[in-house]
Amino acid sequence: MQEMDEGTTRAFSSFRVLNGDSNITERDQLFRNMAQLYSYVSDRCDDEQVAQYDEVLCQLAELVETEARAHVAKLLAPLDRAPGMVVVKLANDDFSVAQPLLEFSNVLSDDDLIDIVSRQSEAHRVAIAGRASVPERVGEAIVAHGGSQSVVRLVRNEGASIAPATAIRLAERAGTDPEIASDLRGRADIDWKGLSGQISATGAKFLENMIGSSIALDPSTIGKVNAVVYNRMRNRAGFSSQEWKVAYNQVKALSDRKQLDERALLRFARFGYGHHTAAAATVLLRVSPEVFVKWLAMQDYVAVTVALRAMGVSPDLFDAMVATLPWRDMPTEADRTNVRARFEAITQDEAEEIFELWRAHSFRRRSSAEA
Repeated sequence: MQEMDEGTTRAFSSFRVLNGDSNITERDQLFRNMAQLYSYVSDRCDDEQVAQYDEVLCQLAELVETEARAHVAKLLAPLDRAPGMVVVKLANDDFSVAQPLLEFSNVLSDDDLIDIVSRQSEAHRVAIAGRASVPERVGEAIVAHGGSQSVVRLVRNEGASIAPATAIRLAERAGTDPEIASDLRGRADIDWKGLSGQISATGAKFLENMIGSSIALDPSTIGKVNAVVYNRMRNRAGFSSQEWKVAYNQVKALSDRKQLDERALLRFARFGYGHHTAAAATVLLRVSPEVFVKWLAMQDYVAVTVALRAMGVSPDLFDAMVATLPWRDMPTEADRTNVRARFEAITQDEAEEIFELWRAHSFRRRSSAEA
């Protein structure tokens, strides 16, 4: 009886907390305990369980003090599969709460980070600029919205990719900011000579110093630039298990927030996010990641064509996705022409029927193998 009474008391305590009818200590403790529990079982939760944790943690985040939110943010930051809504909520919180998520969370997508860069404090931008990997679009947003501190940290970060358009803006800022100018000279991945005709008078002095310096004329530096460019081209045509892991978890977080739709697919394809495109198709098709990865490794254009046709994507989006996906080898022009012809030769109803037959057969075969 005593154990039953204690269980009932705990249950009513939790109910009061969720309804705001409790003291701050109870609310904080439940928030911390739930996040701690989730951190232990995150790798075993299905999508519905993640959604339940997400909903409750978001409710509790509104009821607790800053210290508790900071504690939970630290718990969630290193997780590969963290609840999407609460992660974004805490990443937009006070900097003392948001910092570990901004620096380490792989659940935050590029769009999430860009939104934070544009709306939150310079401290938020500095943290994002120091991430292990800063994609070009995020770096562009930091240069557009950031102060000297965040821009300098971005330029110093070897894991930050700087697009040509961003390099032009940096050169112009370097014309009036000696610290940015000094650090830009250490970037071997920027082709200053190639950009010289696009830089305004503001950055002309900096550019003149760059092109006239030993850095610009050093053959070993030129070799480094060529190596960086080659590696970027190579990475665009090929599958990376690490990029897949990050992309898949970000796509799952997007799905948690009910934001995985055609607009997301268009955005991934438009910006060349191949691994995100593949992960999004995997989630929307409800197939295991191993299946889609196998199609990419085998250059299985037939399977991908049927799957995307069954999804109901438009012909233009289909073309963009096929061109963006991280195939083992980059599809040739002839490959893309043949794939488009196959896409147009089959109706969505036919594709759905074929896909469901394949799914049923696959499940039966798996069940037999397990038996």
